[in-house]
Amino acid sequence: MRLATSIAILGLAWMSSMANAAETLTVYSYRQAFLIDPILEDFTKQTGVKVEVVFSKNGIAERMAREGRLSPADLVLTSDFSRLIELADKGLVAPAESEQLAKNIPAVYRSPNNDWYALTKRVRNVYSSKERLGALDIDYEDLALPKYKGKICTRSGKHPYNVSLVASMIAHHGEQEAKTWLLGVKDNLARKPQGNDRAQVKAVKEGLCDIAIGNSYYLGKMLQDPQQVSWAEAVNINFPNQANRGSHINVSGMALAKYAPHKDNAIKLMEYLSGEKAQQSYAEVNMEYPVNPVVSPSQLVASWGDYKADELPIYKLAEFHQAAVKLLDEVKFDL
Repeated sequence: MRLATSIAILGLAWMSSMANAAETLTVYSYRQAFLIDPILEDFTKQTGVKVEVVFSKNGIAERMAREGRLSPADLVLTSDFSRLIELADKGLVAPAESEQLAKNIPAVYRSPNNDWYALTKRVRNVYSSKERLGALDIDYEDLALPKYKGKICTRSGKHPYNVSLVASMIAHHGEQEAKTWLLGVKDNLARKPQGNDRAQVKAVKEGLCDIAIGNSYYLGKMLQDPQQVSWAEAVNINFPNQANRGSHINVSGMALAKYAPHKDNAIKLMEYLSGEKAQQSYAEVNMEYPVNPVVSPSQLVASWGDYKADELPIYKLAEFHQAAVKLLDEVKFDL
C-alpha cells in the first residue's frame, strides 16, 4: 500500500514537472531581445519553462487591449516607467502577490497594489564638458540659471525620461514653480530638443553645448562603442542634488498581464528577474543599477562613484505625469 502511494506521489510530481516543462510563457517586451534573452534562457534551464518574447518599440498596450481575454501575454517588460503607468491606467495588468518580490524589490520601486515592479534603476544625470566646465556640483534647479544660457542640450521634453524628471520637479516644488523652471531651462537650450541621450553627449563633444541631460547607463554604452567612446570621454558624469533630496531615478519594469494564461509561472519568472543572478546580468549587460539592494552595479558603473538617490517613491510620479505633459505643452518646450 505504501509502495503504491509512493508511486502515485512520484507520478503526480512527474506529471506536474512535465506540465511546467510543456508550458511556454509569452512575454510582451519593450526591451530589446539582446538584453533579456540570456536571462530568459537561464530561467528555462532552471525551471523547464520556455519563454517566447514578442518585442515591440510601441503599441503593446493597444495590442493587449484589442486582444482582451484572448491575449496570450503572461508578462510585460517595459523600458521606462511611463509604460508601466499606461498599462496600469488601462487596466491591462493584475497584482502579482509574492513574498519574494516584496523582499527583492524595495517598496519605493513597486506599485502599492503590486500591479507593477521596477527591474532596474537609472539616474537622470547632468553631463558636463570636461574641457569647458569640468565636474559640477549641480542641482536640477540650477539648469534654469542664467549662467547656463545657450549651454544645454536635451532630447524632446515629451520623451518619457524627461516627462518623469518634470513630474519629479512638480512633486517637489508644485506646478507653478516647475513651470517657471521649465521656462528657464528652455531659455538655456543651445538648440531645439532633438535626438536621443547619446546625441546630447555627442553635441557636447562637438562644442554645440556644454551640458547634456541623459540617463546614466548611456555613458557605459558609449564607453563600450569604439565609435562613441570619444563622446563619453569628453564629459564628466554629475549626480544632481547630492546636498539635498538626491538624484532623480527612473526605472525599467515588469507587470503581470491581466489575463495571463500561465499566472503561476509568470510570477516565478518575475521572482527570478528580481533575483541576484538576473539582476547582476542586467547590471553587466546594460550598465543599469540593480533594483535588488543586495546586488552591486557593474565595476564600470561603480567607478562613477556613489550617489544619493531621490527617495520619492516611483509610484508618486504617476500622480504628476499628466501635469508634467501639460506643462511641457504650455511652455512649448520642444518648439
